Amino acid sequence: MRDPVSGVARAIPPSGIRRFFDLVQTMDDVISLGVGEPDFSTPWKAIDACMVALEQGQTSYTSNRGMPALRERITDDLARHFGLCYDPESEVIITTGVSEGLDIAIRAVTDPGDEVLVAQPSYVSYAPCVTLAGGVPVPVPCLERDRFRLNPDLLMERVTPRSKALIINFPNNPTGAIMTASDLKGVADVVEDHDLVLLSDEVYSELSYGQAHVPSATIGALRERTITLNGFSKAYAMTGWRVGYLCAPPELADAALKIHQYVMLCAPHMGQVAALAALRSAQAEKDAMIAAYRLRRNLFVEGLNRAGLACHMPEGAFYAFPSVASTGLSDVEFAERLLAEEHVAVVPGSVFGEGGADHLRCAYAVSREDLAEAVRRIERFIGSLPERAAPAAELRQPAA
Repeated sequence: MRDPVSGVARAIPPSGIRRFFDLVQTMDDVISLGVGEPDFSTPWKAIDACMVALEQGQTSYTSNRGMPALRERITDDLARHFGLCYDPESEVIITTGVSEGLDIAIRAVTDPGDEVLVAQPSYVSYAPCVTLAGGVPVPVPCLERDRFRLNPDLLMERVTPRSKALIINFPNNPTGAIMTASDLKGVADVVEDHDLVLLSDEVYSELSYGQAHVPSATIGALRERTITLNGFSKAYAMTGWRVGYLCAPPELADAALKIHQYVMLCAPHMGQVAALAALRSAQAEKDAMIAAYRLRRNLFVEGLNRAGLACHMPEGAFYAFPSVASTGLSDVEFAERLLAEEHVAVVPGSVFGEGGADHLRCAYAVSREDLAEAVRRIERFIGSLPERAAPAAELRQPAA
C-alpha cells in the first residue's frame, strides 16, 4: 500500500505546547503554567442565556455569517471603543473560535507558493496553517531588545516579491508584548509599500495593562487591507464555547465566507447566544478578571526576577516570557528538567519560533497561591544547578 498520509500533513510538527500538556496528565502534584486558558469560569449570565436558548430549542444552524444580533453588537462595540466601523451585514463573520478564523483568513488570501510573513515568537498554529494553505511561512523575529515588538526594519529584511501577507498577534502569545500606535505606523508603512494583506490576531485585546489596545485596522490606510481576528475565549473565559469573529472589507470577508461555508457552515448556535450575553452583561466579571491578571502578573514577574530569571514586564495577555540564558541550560532542557524535578510545567520558548529560544512561556492564568509555589520551586531548581552563567541584564520594569 502506498503511503496514505499526505506529505504536507506528515511534515507538520505536532504542537510543542500539547507535548508538555500531555506529560502533565501523567504526573501528580504538578503546577501547570503551560496551557493558555483562563482559570475563571464563563460569566454566569452567558451560561444562563445558553441554557434558556437550549430550553427554547435554539439548536439549529444560524446564518453562515452568524447571528445578526451578535454581529451588530460586535460592530457597535468596535465603533464605540475604537472608532473602527464595520458593516455587520457584509464585513463580519462569526467563526468557530479565532483558530478557524485564522485558517479561513489565510486560505482566503494565499495561493500556492505565496510567502506569508509571520511575526515570531508566535502562537504555534500560524506557520502550519500557512503551509496547509499551500503558502510558505517566512518568520520575522521580534527580538528581546525591542521588547518583542515587531521592528519594521527586520520586517523589511524578510519581504520579497513573493510576499503576500503578514500575520501579527498583539498583545502577543507567548511574550505578552504589545504594539503602540507609533509601532504599528512603522509596520503599516511596510505593509502598504509592498501591497501586503495584514492578518491581525487580537484575541488578547481586552487583556492590556497600562496602555489601551490599538487595533491594527485603525492605523493609516490599513483598514482596507486588514483582516482582524478576535473572539471570546480569553476575555470572557469561553475557550470551550468556540466562538470568534473575523472583520474585513467585503472582498476579503466574502472570500473567507466561501471557505467558512464549506468547512464549518456556522459557529455553534448556543455559543453565539452565550457570546452575545457576555457582551451585553459581563463587563463587571471581565473587569474583575483583568484586575486579577494584572496583580498576578506583577507578583509572578517580580518573583521570576528574584529567582534569577530575567523577565520583562508583559504589557498584555497572561504570559510571562523569562530568559533562561543565565542558567546555562537551553529552554527545552530547563523545561524538561523543571517538570521532572520540581513538577512545574512551562513551555520552551523555541516552540514559538525565532526569537523564542532561551526563553520560557509561563501562563499566569492560575491562582496566586500556585504562582507563589511555582516561583519557590523554580528558585529551588535554579539553586540546584551546579554552575550558572553570568546573570542576565535586569529587565524588570516598575509594575503598571
